[in-house]
Amino acid sequence: MIHSIAAELGPWAWWVLGIVLLILEVLLPGVFLVWIGIAAIVTGALSLLLWEQAFWTWQVQWLVFAVLSLVAALVGRRIVSARGETSDQPHLNQRGQSLVGRTATLEQPISEGRGRIRLDDTMWSVQGPDLPVGTRVRVTASNGRDLTVEAVEGA
Repeated sequence: MIHSIAAELGPWAWWVLGIVLLILEVLLPGVFLVWIGIAAIVTGALSLLLWEQAFWTWQVQWLVFAVLSLVAALVGRRIVSARGETSDQPHLNQRGQSLVGRTATLEQPISEGRGRIRLDDTMWSVQGPDLPVGTRVRVTASNGRDLTVEAVEGA
């Protein structure tokens, strides 16, 4: 069925594929299908020019499409990463990093370098100098699941 549709459309099949991919990009945004859609449209433009040529077989067309897709994806990745937009919430998906600078009271003493604090509704494992329960501490760093703390001066 797909083969018969592609045969009837001729070089326009690539344009249809490109437009379908661009529509899918709008429906399922991810800034990836747009580059493959552009590659399909460029392959369609080449097909319009080269359709009657003996070397322009379906195998060559798919090879050109694959190469153009790869090149477009690499160029697109460079364009997107070069924008350098800074986020107003740089630690949105890095919860531990977003806690740096906050203060809390030790729920469990820091003994042999390890203890626990409560921040908001979560208990966090902390590392730092040995301190008794109830000491006010400030989060100075995060290494994933553990926070590094230091005693707050004057507390």
